[in-house]
Amino acid sequence: MNKQKAQPLIDYINKYVLLTPEEENILLSFIRFRRYLKGQYIVQQGDVCKHECFVLSGCTKTFYIDGEGQEHIIMFSIEDWWASDMGSFITQTPADFNIQCLEHTELVMFSYDTIEDLYVKIPKLERFFRQIIEKAFVASQKRIVRNFSLTAKDQYLYFKEQYPEIEQRIPQYMVASYLGITKEFLSKIKSQLALE
Repeated sequence: MNKQKAQPLIDYINKYVLLTPEEENILLSFIRFRRYLKGQYIVQQGDVCKHECFVLSGCTKTFYIDGEGQEHIIMFSIEDWWASDMGSFITQTPADFNIQCLEHTELVMFSYDTIEDLYVKIPKLERFFRQIIEKAFVASQKRIVRNFSLTAKDQYLYFKEQYPEIEQRIPQYMVASYLGITKEFLSKIKSQLALE
């Protein structure tokens, strides 16, 4: 397995738990790489999410389509981020979300079928995944609080400050969808900010 290609993932894991060279080799034997084209889906609503994906390059959006056919963006993922419908992956039940590539994207993929084996062979990886899931859970709760407590303008400013690289890479209507506002309202906010 291509260690050089997987190095960003190994570096990321080593920020949480330190892998020995032997553990790195075991890890490499469990993962696979996959390239997706811009516009391709990694997971579709209603399908079971079979992989936990680490983004090596590219950008994805996680979203759901409501009963009226309206798209609601939940998150974006870029390099060194994860892309998965976690609920579907853990329970192996139909996904609530779609994950689509906004750019040509390359992923490291951990399959559901092998992840338990990986935990047995490298027990510290269970701690690693627990830590990143806890971090994601906290971020999700904080986002809910921001949605309730901040104005649309303050939510946009927070997004711009926290994710400057993402804002440069995605269309404005997607930023608006993520913030839960119309693209027209986002344009109005940006115009106001330009005058301040």
